[in-house]
Amino acid sequence: MNKIALVGKTLDELKAIVSELGMPGFTAKQISEWLYKKRAFSVDEMSNISIKNRQLLSEKYEVGRSLPIHTANSTDGTNKYLFKTEGGHSIETVYIPDEERATLCVSSQVGCKMDCLFCMTGKQGFTAQLTATEILNQILSIPEAETLTNLVFMGMGEPFDNTLPMLKALEILTADYGYGWSPRRITVSSIGLIPGMKVFLEKSNCHLAISLHSPFSHERLELMPIEKAYPISSVLDELRKHDFSKQRRVSFEYILFDGVNDTMRHAVELVKILRGIDCRVNLIRFHAIPKVNLKGSNTEKMTFFRDYLTSNGVTATIRRSRGEDIFAACGMLSTLENSKNETAE
Repeated sequence: MNKIALVGKTLDELKAIVSELGMPGFTAKQISEWLYKKRAFSVDEMSNISIKNRQLLSEKYEVGRSLPIHTANSTDGTNKYLFKTEGGHSIETVYIPDEERATLCVSSQVGCKMDCLFCMTGKQGFTAQLTATEILNQILSIPEAETLTNLVFMGMGEPFDNTLPMLKALEILTADYGYGWSPRRITVSSIGLIPGMKVFLEKSNCHLAISLHSPFSHERLELMPIEKAYPISSVLDELRKHDFSKQRRVSFEYILFDGVNDTMRHAVELVKILRGIDCRVNLIRFHAIPKVNLKGSNTEKMTFFRDYLTSNGVTATIRRSRGEDIFAACGMLSTLENSKNETAE
């Protein structure tokens, strides 16, 4: 019999478990501390729970953590980790140290349905949703787990296509019984799935990042098929209903492609469509991927774009490129690993 993972359970769920097993109610809080604060790997480590109750718990439940199966280390300090999911698939997690910050880029799905032209994960297609257990395991089980200062849900998959497990993970990350993190340390990135985005904005106080990549609908559609179902104009209309001037922040991700979306025309329109939204634009260098005929803009064009936006009231920054020597484009390592598995089968 496969045991049920405890990582990914909320305090209320843990209370239900200990009640079902006839344990004292306070045991649920003890278990949560072992899972999320002390980072236990097995039930046997939970030393302030009686041996009898640990044995009872172990009959049906396990902690549910697993270590990475592969690590790629960049010369710039970035580390990419490959994890196996319960279904035997591979997902990627990237650790990015930068002076005082240590950011982890977390995956939310195996593959992705969205098929953005510039994204390697999209080339895989969609395979499976990650559970809250598998999302949190990425954060718990990297060697640098205790040094993390920030999380970004910008790895494999579209978080708002897996909204409930992602929100459950966010609850545990920000709850006192869990990690106790401030929501301001967490950013969730989406291409603009409005139904999931609305639920997220109502139920979480974490930051939001929207992948934009062109201010013109017909051009964005060529890069991102989602534009047909949820046009960027509708996404922006929804965002205007919310206040981003206080603790919560909204930003826009904009990969600059040479001759595609990096002209004065694009900069002018971007300022126009973002008017009235308190936001930041992150300009991103393109990491080339196989069989995609897109080229990243040069530094001169990126600098011009940043300066134009900033001088016209839209704060813009150029994100430093990291980990290019370890296949930093999301999906490349897992594509190789999943292909090996398919060949072996």
